[in-house]
Amino acid sequence: MALFHSNSQAQTPAAAPKRGEPVTLNFVNANIDAVARTMATLTGRNVVVDPRVKGTITLTTERPVSPAVAYSQFLATLRLQGFTVVNTAGLDKIVPEAEAKLQGGAVSTEAPLSGGQIATTIFKLDFENANNLLPILRPLISPNNTINVNPGNNTLVITDYADNLNRLGRIIAALDVANATDVEIIPVKNVSVTDIAPLVTRLLESSTPGTVATAEASYRTTVIAEPRSNSLIVRTANAARMGLVKSLVQNLDQPLLNGPNGAAGNIYVVYLKNADATKLATVLRAALTGNSATSSGSQGVASGFGSPVNALGAGATSASAGGAAQNSATAPVTPSAGPSTGGQIQADTATNSLIITASEPQYRQLRAVIEKLDARRAQVYVESLIAEVNMDKAAEFGIQWQGPIGGKGDSLIGLLGTNFSSGGKNIIQSAFAAASGTPVAPGAGLNLGVAARSNGVYFLGFLANFLQTTGAGNILSTPNLLTLDNEEAKIVIGQNVPFVTGQFTNTGGGGGGNGSVNPFQTIERKDVGLTLRVKPQISENGTVKMAIFQEVSSVQPGSVNSATGLITNKRSIESNVLVEDGSIIVLGGLLQDEYSGNQDQVPGLGDVPLFGNLFKSESRSRKKTNLMVFLRPVVVRDAAATNALSMDRYDMMRTRQQQAQPVNSNLLPVNESPVLPALMPAPPVTQPAIQQVQPAPPPMTGR
Repeated sequence: MALFHSNSQAQTPAAAPKRGEPVTLNFVNANIDAVARTMATLTGRNVVVDPRVKGTITLTTERPVSPAVAYSQFLATLRLQGFTVVNTAGLDKIVPEAEAKLQGGAVSTEAPLSGGQIATTIFKLDFENANNLLPILRPLISPNNTINVNPGNNTLVITDYADNLNRLGRIIAALDVANATDVEIIPVKNVSVTDIAPLVTRLLESSTPGTVATAEASYRTTVIAEPRSNSLIVRTANAARMGLVKSLVQNLDQPLLNGPNGAAGNIYVVYLKNADATKLATVLRAALTGNSATSSGSQGVASGFGSPVNALGAGATSASAGGAAQNSATAPVTPSAGPSTGGQIQADTATNSLIITASEPQYRQLRAVIEKLDARRAQVYVESLIAEVNMDKAAEFGIQWQGPIGGKGDSLIGLLGTNFSSGGKNIIQSAFAAASGTPVAPGAGLNLGVAARSNGVYFLGFLANFLQTTGAGNILSTPNLLTLDNEEAKIVIGQNVPFVTGQFTNTGGGGGGNGSVNPFQTIERKDVGLTLRVKPQISENGTVKMAIFQEVSSVQPGSVNSATGLITNKRSIESNVLVEDGSIIVLGGLLQDEYSGNQDQVPGLGDVPLFGNLFKSESRSRKKTNLMVFLRPVVVRDAAATNALSMDRYDMMRTRQQQAQPVNSNLLPVNESPVLPALMPAPPVTQPAIQQVQPAPPPMTGR
């Protein structure tokens, strides 16, 4: 046994140390470098001290200990001082703790049993997601050491002290367990699985509030109804959860109570979520009629199906019977309909529910059909784009002149000149108008004229007209519609213009022999503007079939005050097309290039080069029209996608309103225009794990 004594000045062994003998340590404020050399002598290790390791330590033992225990105590004391030992290729390097992870060290796939040195261990997870364990293990590791995730093979790479790695290995083993049980089938004997499945799901969600919305899909308890065998298909996170589901099903799977006459109850009420009760009752009664045409119950079904009550027709009859005429402002949007009667299936329109009278097996069959027909119907957002680009160009050139032939005082004077009508006003019309004192406006463009004076009156003797016009138009319209699958929708944007269809004048005798005239006109009003009518139908593969009618009409500006009536321009497309979800298709259009020219000239003289332009008048015009109609349907299948689409368009309109604010004025106190209010964030919509929220489609026009 050797005894070591040390102070801050020197280290003096009491006896020569022998490797393997127990030693008693008594280092007080000794230099770390000196203690490290002593430990290297006792244990036979190769110890190197980093130059950045400075300071003193105190290391004492009350009784003799083995060299391995003494070395472990030395490592623990270094750790308290902020230093550690890294073993690399048989060399123990004493370095600052923050640098230890960069100095190498042992790397293994299993945590070391013990030790105070820095090591790296790779933990491979079989069930748990490595990213889920990262926030749990990070606080358990010293700040100077690291933990990383490799999502490729679902592993954790941790660098820390060996004893802490051993503890982390036990924690990871306890957390890395199977997340879910196997799928089990639970038969149901007395009730319909379509009734019990939603109830069990709601009970499980309420028993653990908040877990459904935050947990991953693999952790959720899944309950699926299988109507064919009247069984529940269940998958849970663990065996205890499965036991809870079985207990709930056993308590709910009880036979129906017997009625007063001892027979089992056979009247059921089914509340519908999406379908119309009156229409669905008609379909189910027809299905039962086909399946049981020879049974006694089928007669009642047939009689009920033969005379269904139409909801809109019933409302109209009651209104007419009351004798109170209703206009579009006072009539209800959808008149209330009475309950459909007859047969085993009746519809209660007030609650949108079905009342079914049937035996248990027949009710199960009906309920399976109801579940399929009462599914949420998808919607189609139809975005139409009408792009029209017009370009007009016209040019006119003409020279007209006239002059007298004969001397002054002659009784007959001849006139010689040209008179054309293709280039604006002609010279004869202008001359006679000037002589009569009635002014006439010249033609459009540049007009050059020369007037001659005769008997105190000026006569137009020369007129030249030059004109060039250019016009361009760019029209873009994007009517949008949102409608249910297989339901027609219509949007009209325009004006209701009156058209005169006839007139009548009645002339009759009045008092005093004076006649009186009572004229009147008959007027028909028509919508002029943009009309879009569409009926989409979604197929199973996502293709949208659409019956489309689109019309763009306008009143010809020049016919507003015309005595013959108004003239309308109309462009319409009516077609049936197939479009992929979210794709753009061209419905049709017009590409038109029109040229027209007119020339008036004096025969012979007008053909003379250069000089002939004095005896001609010419006009030319060219008109280009480019019109295309595009359409894009987007299928909206759930509430989250509908909300995202609506909020995107809402934000777009709000941004446009904010950009269209008037310039602030101190003289005019009105400096704000209306702006849509900001929306509060909507609560998250819980969707099944297999559904994905569709992003809102970008508009076809740039913002």
